[in-house]
Amino acid sequence: MTKYQDKLSGFAERLKTEEIKTPIQEVKPVERIQQKPSEPEVQLNIWIPKSLMKKIKQKSLDKDISIKDFVTESIAFYLREGT
Repeated sequence: MTKYQDKLSGFAERLKTEEIKTPIQEVKPVERIQQKPSEPEVQLNIWIPKSLMKKIKQKSLDKDISIKDFVTESIAFYLREGT
């Protein structure tokens, strides 16, 4: 017999005798992302050093926000500070 046939031998009988194992699942509601006031957006394409991009990705992961939101917040912060 093949491995597949070995697995199937007695399958119908096992279905009748074995206790049903009901999976336990925890249902969590989907967290809603706060919507920012809608403002028209424009596209910005720039070339930056690879090492800087890695830092941006890591920081956005640490803060659990998208790269787009992280970069937007960073530029807005920089412009507010006037540095």
